[in-house]
Amino acid sequence: MAKKKTKFMCQSCGYESAKWMGKCPGCGEWNTMVEDVSITGKQPRKTFTHTPEGSSVKATPLVSVESIQEPRVETKSGELNRVLGGGVVPGSLILIGGDPGIGKSTLLLQVSSQLAETKNKVLYISGEESVKQTKLRSDRLNVTSENLYVYAETNLESIHHSIEQLSPDFVVIDSIQTVYHPEVTSAPGSVTQVRECTAELMRIAKMKNIAIFIVGHVTKEGSIAGPRILEHMVDTVLYFEGERHHTYRILRAVKNRFGSTNEMGIFEMKESGLEEVLNPSEIFLEERSQGAAGSTVVASMEGTRPVLVEIQALVTPTSFNNPRRMATGVDQSRVSLLMAVLEKRVGLLLQQQDAYLKVAGGVRLDEPAIDLAVAISIASSFKDKPSSGTDCIIGEVGLTGEIRRVSRIEQRVQEAAKLGFKRVFIPANNIGGWKFPEDIQVVGVSDVNEALKKVLGD
Repeated sequence: MAKKKTKFMCQSCGYESAKWMGKCPGCGEWNTMVEDVSITGKQPRKTFTHTPEGSSVKATPLVSVESIQEPRVETKSGELNRVLGGGVVPGSLILIGGDPGIGKSTLLLQVSSQLAETKNKVLYISGEESVKQTKLRSDRLNVTSENLYVYAETNLESIHHSIEQLSPDFVVIDSIQTVYHPEVTSAPGSVTQVRECTAELMRIAKMKNIAIFIVGHVTKEGSIAGPRILEHMVDTVLYFEGERHHTYRILRAVKNRFGSTNEMGIFEMKESGLEEVLNPSEIFLEERSQGAAGSTVVASMEGTRPVLVEIQALVTPTSFNNPRRMATGVDQSRVSLLMAVLEKRVGLLLQQQDAYLKVAGGVRLDEPAIDLAVAISIASSFKDKPSSGTDCIIGEVGLTGEIRRVSRIEQRVQEAAKLGFKRVFIPANNIGGWKFPEDIQVVGVSDVNEALKKVLGD
């Protein structure tokens, strides 16, 4: 006889407990324990396998496996193709997460329309809207393809039956938290339901070679709701980011089995839907204040794309014993490290100064090539001396104050020259072996002291 077994599982680390606890003993996080109901004493459901039904299973030498280059399906959105690594891979399971109202459904409906226009059969399954509500959205986005099918359902068995009947090339599930498996007694959106439904969708994608997009809700901390295993099961995890009160959206890959995880795509939300932004550097710099102390521009690499962004710093005397260090868009510990280098190697007295740092445009920068721009913006604000508005600064700062070489320097300098910058400061070791653009002056610096003298005129 089947028995129900209730346990509580931590969504962050997977710790299991027989009773609910406010604080997880495994990772120390609060309010992460959720109920997980499992059924014992019953024949388990069919699990995911790559082997077709009825065929024998045996190990195969890797060298005897035929190498087949799986063709990607490109959409009309170059930004989405870049983030996915060149297009949609057939048979892949793609998870898209984002805040409510950020535009996930709009993005996927537009992508479904683009795929359907290229003679692909697309099934859009909505668990949050009726067919008529989806039609209203499609009218606003001017979606008129005959190969796009809409189905409002949350029962996974009905969804599976519809896929069997239609045999689509692409499937969109909006959203995974609304879908439920009738054999699982938990409520839709619970850990068990999300895990079981995702495993079944993975099996369908691999067995039938159908690319499936699933939408995932996010928690207030910004991570995708549900068990952490959800992100491990899928092939690609994309985050759709941006402020609800601003028009620009950033699509970022945090996991991709078929491409780079450093790529990002930028869109602008308009009345007619999302439009891709071909030159994001202009957007990040369009509201920059000229002649303001504490502002610098850095050329950062986002995957294969160089992006110019503004770094702003505000250094002000503190009235407390412990000065504040706040950073938005960069690692706060990295800012503290660079301030220590400025104190020790340059002689700036920053011990009694509050420091606030921000990357304009909501971009997150995590590469070492931004170190020199961060250090100069802090020194510029501290000395109240602005840098030139036509200067771009690139370089990694070591603990001894030296400027270390960075990768892809030629692409960074060309992007700065394209946007009209007159000077670019780069590590001295990066000079040589490549041709400088004619309309920009390339200046090599070897340490922080030299960089400050050349940039701020000390």
